[in-house]
Amino acid sequence: MNSLIEWWARNTVAANLLMVGIFVAGIIGFTSLEREMDPQVRFPGLEIEVTWPGAAPQEVEEQIVARIEEAVSDMDSIEWVRSTSAESYGGVYILAESTVDFTQFMNDVKIRVDSISSFPRDIEPPKVRQWVNRHEFIRVAVHGDLTEQELKRLAEKLRREAAVLPAISVIELFGVRNEEVSVQVSEEALRRYGMSFNEVAQAIRNHSINQSSGSVRTEVGTYQLKVRSQADTEAEFSAIVIRQSEDSGTIRIGDVANVVDGFEDNPILATLNGEPAVLLQVMTTDTMDIVKASDSIRTWIDERQDTLPAGARLTLWTDQAEDFKGRMKTIGNSASIGLMLVLIFLVLTLRPIVAFWVAVGIATAYAGAFVFLPAVDVSLNMLSTFAFLLVLGIVVDDAIVVGEGIHTEAHNTGGGVTAAIAGAQLVAKPVIFAVLTTIMAFMPWLFISGSTSEFTRHITWVVILALIFSLVEALWILPAHLSKMKPRHEMDMGWFGHFQKRISDSIIHFAHTYYRRIGQAAVDHRYLTFSIFIVVLVVGFALFNIGWVKKDFMPEIESDEVVVNVVLPEGAPYSRALEILAQLQRAEKELEDEVNERTGGEGQLIENWYTRSRRDSVIAIVKLAPAEVRDMNAKEAALRLRELIGEIPDAKEVSVQFTLSNNDPDFELSVRHPNLDVLRLAVADLEEQLYEYEALYDIRNNLESASEEIRIDLKPGAHKLGLTLSDVTRQVRQAYYGEEVQRLPRDGQDVKVMVHYPIESRRSIESLKHFRVRTAEGREVPLLAVAELEYAPGIKRIQRWNGKRAARVSADLKEPVRDDIMKDLDENFFEAWEKRYPGVERGAVGQAEGEARFIREVIGLYLVAFFVMYAMLAIAFHSYWQPILILIAMPYAYVGAIYGHFAVNMTMAIFSYFGIAAAAGVVVNDNLVLIDYTNRLREKGMKPIEAIVEAGVIRFRPIMLTTVTTIVGLTPLLLEQSIQAKFLIPIALSLVSGVAIAFFVTLLMVPAMYAIGIDIADFRARSRQRVRGWFGKSEPVSETPAPRHLN
Repeated sequence: MNSLIEWWARNTVAANLLMVGIFVAGIIGFTSLEREMDPQVRFPGLEIEVTWPGAAPQEVEEQIVARIEEAVSDMDSIEWVRSTSAESYGGVYILAESTVDFTQFMNDVKIRVDSISSFPRDIEPPKVRQWVNRHEFIRVAVHGDLTEQELKRLAEKLRREAAVLPAISVIELFGVRNEEVSVQVSEEALRRYGMSFNEVAQAIRNHSINQSSGSVRTEVGTYQLKVRSQADTEAEFSAIVIRQSEDSGTIRIGDVANVVDGFEDNPILATLNGEPAVLLQVMTTDTMDIVKASDSIRTWIDERQDTLPAGARLTLWTDQAEDFKGRMKTIGNSASIGLMLVLIFLVLTLRPIVAFWVAVGIATAYAGAFVFLPAVDVSLNMLSTFAFLLVLGIVVDDAIVVGEGIHTEAHNTGGGVTAAIAGAQLVAKPVIFAVLTTIMAFMPWLFISGSTSEFTRHITWVVILALIFSLVEALWILPAHLSKMKPRHEMDMGWFGHFQKRISDSIIHFAHTYYRRIGQAAVDHRYLTFSIFIVVLVVGFALFNIGWVKKDFMPEIESDEVVVNVVLPEGAPYSRALEILAQLQRAEKELEDEVNERTGGEGQLIENWYTRSRRDSVIAIVKLAPAEVRDMNAKEAALRLRELIGEIPDAKEVSVQFTLSNNDPDFELSVRHPNLDVLRLAVADLEEQLYEYEALYDIRNNLESASEEIRIDLKPGAHKLGLTLSDVTRQVRQAYYGEEVQRLPRDGQDVKVMVHYPIESRRSIESLKHFRVRTAEGREVPLLAVAELEYAPGIKRIQRWNGKRAARVSADLKEPVRDDIMKDLDENFFEAWEKRYPGVERGAVGQAEGEARFIREVIGLYLVAFFVMYAMLAIAFHSYWQPILILIAMPYAYVGAIYGHFAVNMTMAIFSYFGIAAAAGVVVNDNLVLIDYTNRLREKGMKPIEAIVEAGVIRFRPIMLTTVTTIVGLTPLLLEQSIQAKFLIPIALSLVSGVAIAFFVTLLMVPAMYAIGIDIADFRARSRQRVRGWFGKSEPVSETPAPRHLN
């Protein structure tokens, strides 16, 4: 390495060309990066969907779901299998391990599902498809005074237009229901004309067709034979002939049925600020450019607005490109200000030329990282952009240490290329191993399994690549740039030079005068110093373990939206959904009134209000005003809105979401038992216990409540009429569920044509009394004459997890105290609960499950990383003891982060640990510089105690500079108040507080421990001498220092 440093230092042309090449390649890499808000997460999961018309949930579970689960049960690399069995539908969801070859895995699953021969004959073919993890990043509302059909068709037309805009490919509609042509045949009409549902359905199939019938080739050309008579409107369907004879004349569909060209029987009401609305959701894709997509949509809205039908308008509701630009601006401003502060500080403490080339070195490291980011599939997103700000405090260390070494050598030897080479070679070893240990500190984040790695690797790759290029710049390019630096003479310096020199000299004076005394005192009272730092360490971990420092897996980052979702039980009437909708709207109005009253009408809280109510759910999306103009944050607004909404006792689930980072419930548990009744009791018991905790609210589960069903059984003797139970249930199903006779292609979608009873009859139990069953001979028999109807308890949905019936109990938290609640449940509830319900199982799911797996993996990976770091340093320094001294600052980086979070009352989350890893890299760099210089002094004959103190004095300036520049560079971000910075502040806080406390560890604790190591080595040498003396092998005790491997 020394010869390489010398070659590059003496070849300035090569060094400059290398730097220019890195910049050019970096610009090319930067322009080719994708731009997205958050990294795309690709789950190695698939779903298998099977439709079995008319089947009950138990039948679906036993004959479809269980058989699929059994078919895949012996496959390797499956993390879990979950399933849902419902009326006419079964779904199996499989998550594979992240290391699996997913294409091969999916093919294996398809083969196994296709090979199941015991499926019922009348099921639709199973569909196996991969999970597609998409989320919206732009939301456009289409609203106005239009009918539902007009609004839906307009939205569908606009969707197709927008889907072909640049950088956009997938757009979905939200707040709509499927169109349907409903042929409603009453029982009276069937009896009047002596018809059956089959006859009506068959007439439509026979007459409403588009079909090719071949071609006729003649001498003058070829003519295609086609039938184009597929009905599409109410009038065309009504005109279809069912029966025609001389006696009864012509009977058409319109004579026996009412044709309604409308929507499926699932009422919906979607509004934006009171107007009917449909949302266009622009979804993420594998290749993203969020800024270009936003520009396309905005231009399209401006151009399209004037050509919309009368009364219709387009409103851009959400555009994450604004958040993206805001975050990029926040990070860019913080980085610019931080870099400027670093540059100013370096100019004041080192020579301006050194400060300038150190700053250029940072830019070179950044450009180098951009060269390879596209190759490792890292996009320009919030995390990767922040990583460049995070790495500012790390890459600058290499350049500072090398630049300061050259600066000192030039001052001592007269400068020139020889001084540049000597100064760089002097610190090359600690700089190289500092980079390697820092890379190892981040490396575990690349090997974490699951979706978490999709986030962590974006930061990790930026750090690793920037560190590698910072090393290239510091050892090959920087010495060439400083090869002509000469010592400054008093006569040649202006006022700024004298001012800068006074500051530089004052740092050196402080080190030689004050720090020397402090460092000597720390070494003289080494055991007291060591004890004090051990107390600092123990107190820090105690704060973390006893809960004084809040901790969570993902940080709670507030959004500018509050989403209220009320899920109703199956079978709930639509009128109940409208009542709940009114309840939500009243709460919203009350909240606005409270804000107006509190602020005297000057405050603003809510910008827009979108609602969508269906029979099974009610959703309200509250768009909050900008944070600068409201006096409540999103969490306060969400919790107060939830209080004003009040109780919704019949709701299956009520959730209020206000965060960007994680919309899963704060508290989740999985409960499993093969007996559904026991499972219900166990879940109810657990929920009752959860209500005892004040921090929990909106406690719910995903078990469907037991419902009543009407069971049909054939009476004895019905078979004499030629009827079977299958005949009866088929005709009942035709009337109440309906029979799909065909699908119409309309504007890119399939519209079902259904034949069934009128909606009034389908909603009335009384209609069963008038229902007639048709026999093969054409006789009409009352349903109640051939079948018995009885009420019985039923099951609407069955959930399974890894082959067992399961339920998920969820709740939201007012404060991050999930660990405390789980500890109390473990100690005071679960043991007795499991005894009351033998065979019940429980497990963590969702966030808790991910956190537990994450912690296990991180601990294991970091144990490996620490060993590799220790081994590298042990080999490099030929010592078992010195690597411990170098790495001892790492726990203090962690404890420093704990103290920092405690001081500002901030929750420690996954992003905080990135700051800790970065801090560990900085402090290891400082310790390497200190220990390496100590070894050099000892090689010159200096005594160990004197060497460690002298090394601290001589290397005080670079150690102080690396610490202060890290803190100064991140201070602008720590002071940032915007929502965009909330993700980033925990990382910066961990790095700043970790580096701050480790500064004292390097300059005080490490010398004290070094001296203690000398004491231990001396004690071992004297003990060995005494033992030899006892056996008659006495030798004079040497005054020489202990061997290096003990020092």
